[in-house]
Amino acid sequence: MNTVQRIAKNTIVLLVSDIISKALGFFYVMYTARYLGAEGFGVLSFALAFTGIFGVFTDLGLQQLTVREVARDKSLAGKYLGNIAVMKVILVVITFGLIALTINLLGYPERTIKVVYLVALAVISNAFVNMFNSIFQAFEKMEYVSIGRILNSSLMLVGALYAIRCSFDVVGFAFVYFLVSLIVLGYSFVVSVWKFVKPRIEVDLEFWKATIKEALPFGLSGIFVTIYYWTDSVMLSLMKGDEVVGWYNAAYRLVMILLFIPSILNIAIFPVMSRFYVSSKDSLRFAYEKYFKYMAMIGIPIGVGVTLLADKIILLIFGPEYLPSVVALQILVWSSVCIFMNGAFGRLLESLNKQIFVTGITGICAVENVVLNLIVIPKFSYIGASITTLITEFTALILGFILCARIDYGLSKNNILSVVKAIIASLLVGIFVIYYLKSLNLIILILFSAILYFLILYILKGFESEDIELFKNIMNIKTREVRK
Repeated sequence: MNTVQRIAKNTIVLLVSDIISKALGFFYVMYTARYLGAEGFGVLSFALAFTGIFGVFTDLGLQQLTVREVARDKSLAGKYLGNIAVMKVILVVITFGLIALTINLLGYPERTIKVVYLVALAVISNAFVNMFNSIFQAFEKMEYVSIGRILNSSLMLVGALYAIRCSFDVVGFAFVYFLVSLIVLGYSFVVSVWKFVKPRIEVDLEFWKATIKEALPFGLSGIFVTIYYWTDSVMLSLMKGDEVVGWYNAAYRLVMILLFIPSILNIAIFPVMSRFYVSSKDSLRFAYEKYFKYMAMIGIPIGVGVTLLADKIILLIFGPEYLPSVVALQILVWSSVCIFMNGAFGRLLESLNKQIFVTGITGICAVENVVLNLIVIPKFSYIGASITTLITEFTALILGFILCARIDYGLSKNNILSVVKAIIASLLVGIFVIYYLKSLNLIILILFSAILYFLILYILKGFESEDIELFKNIMNIKTREVRK
């Protein structure tokens, strides 16, 4: 199987699994939000945001570094897994201590503190799950990552339905997070031992020193990204209360579900781009440019469509209690469009061993996000937080574009033209929807709009011969899988 086919295979595997897991996650969020109400859902969302901020300290960039280095030399898998397992034990103990200390100092109610503790234990368990996933990813065996995701989403949905049936409060829902994380950790351990490498405790202090030094830029990026992903929910909780957090997170969770698209491509293409840096600069440029083009073609119409249909989406999923979430969704969806396109810049810089540039960008954006939230949340509440998120992601996109251009990886005219064509096609479909189709059933409307969009894009010659060839490679993989 050639490289293009391998990327396509891994992308298809992750796409299918993510569609399944995100569909299950969608129903989990819908049932949980409706059952707990805006206030209860706000408490749970705050706990996830609060522990998420601290959770980044359980990794500090070790996962991404493991993927990159093991992808280049598979024989290093055992050494990385054995040493990083010990490092993570130390990191998770420190992390849980920081979470416990901080939440008690902030003076939250006992119920909220219990929820935070349970979600924190789930975060700790997931830190080890991600450690095993980095090995699966480095070996480009994404099917094992996919199964883990589906298992997690399935168990979360089953747990939520059971919690609703038994009339659990928000603490019971938090316990579901912890229990599911333990089961998924068990699965990851078994797969690692069975198919890859058995974890062996290893303490090589020289290796630790070199690894931490190399991983730190990844880790700092993770810290900064986590800050501007989750700090808004924590600030809203402190300044505006749990109900507002619930409204904001109803929209935010829907946007996070959309991010499965760039997420799966990131996982599939990063190990390959890392190898291309060593073996073929031309192939690296090709992968980078196609990544940007396809993400723009997918992200822009999603932004237009969700903006036009936000009211129908919120009412269908969450009900009238969450109507204030409509405006937040219309704003936040454009932050996801920026993330779609910015993924190409981030993965390129990391593949070129220039992760320090990514760290710089995320650091600037983290500071920008915190400062803007401090200014706008007191006056504009969750709407201000939504605008801040959009500004932050747009800043990251522009800075990524500038840095890549300065190291001779600027976007070609064809890439820019692809963005323009995607905008034109999206606007044409949007106008057609507003005037002729908005009364249709939401699902039918989305499917029809997608077909119309790609048809217009094809007429505008948004697809080149290279794109068609890539599609043929993907279809060849599907045919072979069916024959097997």
